[in-house]
Amino acid sequence: MKTVYLDNNATTRVAPEVIEEMLPYFGEYYGNPSSMHSFGGQVGKRIRESREKAAALLGAHPDEILFTSCGTESDNTAIRSALTALPSKRHLVTSRVEHPAVRALGAQLATEGYRITEVPVDGEGRLDMEYYRRSLTPDTAIVSLMWANNETGVIFPVERAAEMARSKGILFHTDAVQAVGKIPIDMSRNSIDMLALSGHKLHAPKGIGILYVRRGTKFYPFMIGGHQEKGRRGGTENTPSIIALGKACELALVKLEEENTRVARLRDRLENEILARIPNSRVNGDRSNRLPNTTNISFEFVEGESILLMMNEHGICASSGSACTSGSLQPSHVLRAMGVPFTMAHGSIRFSLSVYTTDEEIDFVIEKLPPIIESLRSMSPYWKTATGSCTVDSYAS
Repeated sequence: MKTVYLDNNATTRVAPEVIEEMLPYFGEYYGNPSSMHSFGGQVGKRIRESREKAAALLGAHPDEILFTSCGTESDNTAIRSALTALPSKRHLVTSRVEHPAVRALGAQLATEGYRITEVPVDGEGRLDMEYYRRSLTPDTAIVSLMWANNETGVIFPVERAAEMARSKGILFHTDAVQAVGKIPIDMSRNSIDMLALSGHKLHAPKGIGILYVRRGTKFYPFMIGGHQEKGRRGGTENTPSIIALGKACELALVKLEEENTRVARLRDRLENEILARIPNSRVNGDRSNRLPNTTNISFEFVEGESILLMMNEHGICASSGSACTSGSLQPSHVLRAMGVPFTMAHGSIRFSLSVYTTDEEIDFVIEKLPPIIESLRSMSPYWKTATGSCTVDSYAS
């Protein structure tokens, strides 16, 4: 059975070019990049090249690139660093729809005596900018707002939000894990102080990430040890994965236009056909200002987990929300914050495409999904009550 993979916001396949680039560093070139001999020095040179490639994707300077293990580490490091740099300030501003890497840290900081403000969003998932403006106080140490939402794809105006924070002397961090490689980013043209990205969201392996730290930003390391990363993160470098991430960043820069044209057209076709063929369905989030690869669709009176299980029988992979909260039976905190009705929120599915997604795969999902939804609704007492129907046979053949 062929796999149709539409869960790229959870993780992406490692690009073949990336695998080819990293493999020699598991065997032939195994030297420590910090060694003084040339055998290790050649490895150190490749790490520097990867740093340059990552900087090029972000419009940054190479010495602003700090390699980490993942987006979560990058988020935690940025926020903890700011709080350490500004010990007299005890306030963090974030949003109600952040990834658990930020939201759970905020909950932990609240137990440590910090004040946390979560800015709300409207029914389209858009940030309440007036509420945000009022939230910035002399006691605010840092703002942490995601660039694009992992569940709906909605893009936040982080560049404008960063300017507002800077005007008040407040540090600004963005979790750009979903945005990098999908929309243009140029850190030389904004006021963002720190940015997090994760390699496995842009066709690099899992276990490698980046924290961008703007030149001049006061920084305190999260991991203390050796001199690696100019003393900003101790520990021997994950050489194969760093080299892989550099190649992935290089590819992402080349394929950025394809993400915003071909991939966006595939997403729109999938979305429009689903809405046309399946009654009582809706798109969650701002359809005019979102990532080109993401659509979040709710199907009334059915459970998202049941939809996923039945799609899985056809080899279709999608998600009912964030992969980091998939064990929860509660509706998505993002959809709850948006005020999505309970009967819709429980039946939400996120489809996230990539440059590897094909027209044939989209056709397959369009064919298989309507009978899945109709079959599930035929077993739902809530659907029968809402529609006054007892049998469903239009897809019986």
